[in-house]
Parts: sequence; structure tokens; C-alpha cells
Amino acid sequence: MSGDEKTVESLSKRLGGILGEKEEKKLDWADDTPDDDEAEEPRLSEPKYDVQVTLADQQADPNSPLFSVKSFEQLGLHEDLLKGIYAMKFTKPSKIQERALPLLLQNPPRNMIGQSQSGTGKTAAFVLTMLSRIDFSVQKPQAVALAPSRELARQIMDVVQAMGRFTPVRTAYAIPDAIKRGERVDAHLVVGTPGKMFDLIKTRALDPSAVKVFVLDEADNMLDQQGLGEQSIRVKNTMPRTCQVVLFSATFPDNVRTFAAKFAPSANEIRLKQEELSVESIRQFYMDCRSEEHKYDVLVELYSLLTIGQSIIFCAKRDTADRIAQRMTAEGHRVDSLHGKLDNAERDRTIDGFRSGKCKVLIATNVIARGIDIQQVTLVVNYDMPLTQSGEPDTETYLHRIGRTGRFGRRGVSINFVHDERSKEQMHAIEKALHCPIVAVPTDDVELMEQTIKDALK
Repeated sequence: MSGDEKTVESLSKRLGGILGEKEEKKLDWADDTPDDDEAEEPRLSEPKYDVQVTLADQQADPNSPLFSVKSFEQLGLHEDLLKGIYAMKFTKPSKIQERALPLLLQNPPRNMIGQSQSGTGKTAAFVLTMLSRIDFSVQKPQAVALAPSRELARQIMDVVQAMGRFTPVRTAYAIPDAIKRGERVDAHLVVGTPGKMFDLIKTRALDPSAVKVFVLDEADNMLDQQGLGEQSIRVKNTMPRTCQVVLFSATFPDNVRTFAAKFAPSANEIRLKQEELSVESIRQFYMDCRSEEHKYDVLVELYSLLTIGQSIIFCAKRDTADRIAQRMTAEGHRVDSLHGKLDNAERDRTIDGFRSGKCKVLIATNVIARGIDIQQVTLVVNYDMPLTQSGEPDTETYLHRIGRTGRFGRRGVSINFVHDERSKEQMHAIEKALHCPIVAVPTDDVELMEQTIKDALK
């Protein structure tokens, strides 16, 4: 066996020991955007995760302290950042942060590709990295984060402002309507969407020359979608070559992972896999409706269940979302719709109203299928099954959609509406791909239907 092979074998054995820990732990990161009213809730048991670490430099010392930390103090953070972390009611790193943060914060900086399920603290991990790299005496953008939607960009900024509240960090949005024409962006940290970020750089409103950290959240979506992918690459190409590139997502298809490796060369990799299915806390059902119109009737019958907690109904098209919302509102039900065609102020009002609990039922397109963390969501309805642009069942979007419920070990329910053989086949294809049962619920016995779903939420 060569020296290199011995080193890799030694490293594998050490990681195997570290990663084989089976002890039950308490979940210390209840949410990436914690609410003070919820901070005193009992902590939930953290699902058992297997964190796989692939170091870019396989010659790394197996005894290096980089492998794991058990407290934020071990990271050598500025006391102002530590104060922000503890003010958010966080006490110690989550499982993935134990492994990811030392690698993200090491000097000289190394690129990172991270795959982690929702609710594992990835947003806080990259926000902490961005804040820790900033020299507050330099009035230039030094950290940039891109997200696929306006809603997710705003959520990331909530975490930035909470964590950085005791620092002199200056922040700015790179989203439509946030920056006036002709205004220069000299904030330390900028969060936005790819198109608007590139527009600001192209018009020289934002100078990227001092950027030290460049983050792509929901990176698989950002790199795979033709429009977002091209814009993300353009933004990345304006960044300094020394810039640390960080990619995070819950899913990474093989084709995107290959591209990600080119986008963030020589990157350390962290993969977080639950030992059980990633959707084990979500009970999945389907309702076999008689027709497209019958789907609406069943949805209305479900309304009392939809408002037990909060619910999201996912539709394939904006027109469908608006039509359902208008009909249900006319019948006296309180619902809102959200999609990319709404004006920006309306989108902000709608998601803020839903986040605050003023609205219990949100009818949406895939614009909020990813990353949006609202703990009170107990039920997700796939009014239309998610499909790729070529019309094939979209397993990854399905996982992201139903992941809006069952947050952080809580119980959640998803219900799929099917109405013909084709939609049923599409659902069964997803069921087969995920190796998880999707159980039939009767549509003709309302009491039994309600009792089945209520039992699943207990």
C-alpha cells in the first residue's frame, strides 16, 4: 500500500469513528430564523444524521482539530458575533455545523460544497462565515449571497441581521425595487437574486473587487436552471479569483454535482444524510379525485384541516393558484396566493403575512418550494404533481415541496391530488424513486378523511 493510500485509509477510519456516533442529541438549532415567542419551546430530538466529509486535500492530518467542534467558542469568533449567536438562543453547533464551520472558517479559505437537509443550520453556517470574513473598516462589499427567489433572499437577510446585530455590519439587498437607479452599493454584505446582482455589477453600482466570500444557496436549482445558472456564472466570473466559493443545497443531482465541482474547484465537501429517509417525519397521502374540477371540491372540504396549523397548496401554474384563491375567497375562506407574477411589494406582504400567521393557507407555485422555513406549516398539498420542463415526474422538487412541513423533527403531512391515470403514474414514479409509501385516503368519506389526517398529525 502506498503512503497516499495509507493516509486515506487512516483518514477514512478516523472519520468512520467520528461519523459512527449514534447517541441521541437534542436539536439546538430549532430554526434558521428563530422567533422569540418560540425560543422557549422544548427542543426536539435531532434526527440521526450521517455527516460525510470529503476533504479537498487528502493529505490532511487525521488528527487535525478541523474535523469537529463542540462549541462556538472553539471557532475563535469575535465576541460580537458570539453575542449575536447566543442572542438568537443558539447554544452549540448542530451536527453539520460541528463539521462544516471549522472547514468554512479555516485560513487560507477553502471552497465548500455542502449538501444538507432543511433544518440542519446551513443558512446560519454560511451567514456566520460571511460575517466572520468582513473587515468592517473597509466600506466595500466583501460578502455576497445569491438565492433563487426574492422570498429566500429576504429570509437569509433576516438571519444576517439577527446574527450580526452586535457588529457594525452594513447590509443591502440586490433584489428588484431595493436599490434606486444611480445609487451605489457600498454595504459590507449583499444578499440578492442572480439577475439583479449582475445588473448592479454591470452598471458599476456594485464593485465586487473586495468580495471574500461568495455563497450560492439552493445551489442545485441555481446551477441547473438555464436562466439562473447563466446569471449565477456571470456573477461568479466578476468575483476575485481568491474569493471563497460556498455552495449549499438539500439536493445535488449527479449532473449538477459535476458542474458544482467546476464552479467551486478544489472544494471540501460535506454531505449530510439521515440514516432513515429524509422525509421520515412526514406522513404522505394521496387522494384519487374524479376529475380536475373535483380536486377543487376536495380542497374546499379539507379547509378545516388546512387551518389546524398552516398549509401550503402547490400548483403547477400561476393561473391555477390565482383561480383557486379567488374562488375560495369568494366562498368565505381566508387564503392568499403567491407566485412570481405578483408585484414585489405584494409578494413581500403575502409571505410576511403568512410567516406571521395572519394567513393560514397559502396557494403557491414553486417560488416557495425551496428553503422557506415556517415552523407552523403542518400540511402541504400537491394540488398538481411537480413535473420537470420535459413533463417527467420531478422527484427533487417534490422533496423540497413536502419539506416545507415536518420541520426539524415535527410531525407533518403531505397530500397529493391525482385525478387521472397519468397523474397517478407520475405520483407512483416519485413514490418508487423515494422508496417511501404514499397511502390512499378516501375522498368520499369526509369524516374518515379528516380523522386519518388528524391522527397523522398527532
